[in-house]
Amino acid sequence: MIACSLALVLYAVAGPTAAGGSDEAASQKEMEQKRKKAAHRQRRVIFNNDGNEAVYFPADREPTPENVLALRTAPLVDSHMDTIFYCTNRAFGMCLHKTKLGEILTSETREKQGYYADKRNIVGELINQGTDPLRIMVDFAREHKKEIFWSMRMNDIHDATNSSLLPQFKKLHPEYLFGTPKHPPPYKGFSGAWGSESGAAWGGYSGVDYAQEEVREHAFRLIEEVCRGYDVDGVELDFFRSPVLFKSHAWDKPVTREERDALTDLLRRVRGMTEEVSLHRGRPLLIAIRAPDSVEYCHAIGIDLERWLQEGLVDLLAVGGDFVLSPWEESVALGHKHGVPVYPVLTNTARHPIPEFRTRSNSHGYRARAMNAWQAGADGVYLFNLFDPSAPMWRELGDPESLRSLDKVYYAVSGPLEQVTRYQRNGLRFCRLATLSPEYPEALNPGEPLTTTLIVGENVLWSKREGVAPDLKLGVCVQDLDDPEDIRVTLNGHALQGGLVVTDWLEYEPKPEWVRQGSNDVEIHLDSGVDAAPVVRDLRLRVAYEN
Repeated sequence: MIACSLALVLYAVAGPTAAGGSDEAASQKEMEQKRKKAAHRQRRVIFNNDGNEAVYFPADREPTPENVLALRTAPLVDSHMDTIFYCTNRAFGMCLHKTKLGEILTSETREKQGYYADKRNIVGELINQGTDPLRIMVDFAREHKKEIFWSMRMNDIHDATNSSLLPQFKKLHPEYLFGTPKHPPPYKGFSGAWGSESGAAWGGYSGVDYAQEEVREHAFRLIEEVCRGYDVDGVELDFFRSPVLFKSHAWDKPVTREERDALTDLLRRVRGMTEEVSLHRGRPLLIAIRAPDSVEYCHAIGIDLERWLQEGLVDLLAVGGDFVLSPWEESVALGHKHGVPVYPVLTNTARHPIPEFRTRSNSHGYRARAMNAWQAGADGVYLFNLFDPSAPMWRELGDPESLRSLDKVYYAVSGPLEQVTRYQRNGLRFCRLATLSPEYPEALNPGEPLTTTLIVGENVLWSKREGVAPDLKLGVCVQDLDDPEDIRVTLNGHALQGGLVVTDWLEYEPKPEWVRQGSNDVEIHLDSGVDAAPVVRDLRLRVAYEN
């Protein structure tokens, strides 16, 4: 009788617990399904906004949410922009949102000239009004049914060249940093404009070392604070800004397995926390990451990308940025293998010191890059450092069907590669694409053909079938060439004739049927007996459609 009663008591105690555990498991399973569905919603264009409209706010405007939104965001309501990745984190803890763990950036020292002459930081004024830049963006997204992620730059080091951004965490713990201003590491993150001497000389010292438990803990708490305090749809962990995460790497030592495991454990903690928040609020909280578009490069800097995908730690994958290393098809295949949508990053190069890279960010260059992304099977495109809401790209790049009939310019190399070697010794060894560009010109030698590739995302023959003849011009930029007749060019084995000289460019007119959708082989020959030593600096294909 006693045994029977004890059994009933144990059943009574254990029964509800088991049932509760079952209910909790069912809730977790249901939330996982919701998370997967949310991860695959339509994102034609992702807008990465660095939050600077509140930091460099026009001095002649009232500091209101409406005026903040008018600068970059509100005009995009009817565009292809479906998702905002909003960054309010500077230099590992200097924030543009309300925070108890970091510091609120209410001022920033800049030379009050040029662009900054009529600007002011209104973050403090917005907070006094009971809001902040992140809350303004969340409210906007809810009102207009847009998706909103908070973006954290995992190792932003703008504080290295702007001391007003240096957070207290780094001041109190210089031992967690890569070095000092007078003793910077050889490989460091990016802190200045392209070609900036100050950034190149000492910009990397202020990166934090993720091998330190205290650094990982601080990163986790900053992420958690936003996830629990703001109604965001997800968080982006931006490992590309900047892609130097360990002191060992910065000082040209191999990243260890223990260091990679430590970073993976941080991702696991973030996933566990976001799942807890998801269950509490009744809807999923997604995790996006931005990383280099090479598994091998990621591994070298401490990101175990394949493992993260295998373990289900990532919901969205954004690849690339200041440089592109691999065909986008590979990143898309990797993400899709694990059920993760992939978004190639198209970076604005309009401020690059090399003029040819600036023109790559006009509408024709953007269209070509976007078409390559769509042809590779991408789930959308991600725009970085493009802040002009009137730019046509916002209403063109998210629809590959209408995009195909727009004029484009394809280049052998879509953007600069200089950052690769700043971040990683011999970084170009990871590049499996063409490198022929104004940064890496190649000399022509008699009897030694220069071979390269050109990726073209569209099938130019579609227009011919519909009675629209595409105007195609293959351009080869050659310097120190005495006679254009000394150069012979073939496209996919077809000899191109009659190159016309346009400044430093030789332009040829290939037949549409000679142009492949995807990778195209180009050979450039210099005739024997030529005394000059011409140099090829660039390669492009112009595609224009008659209206």
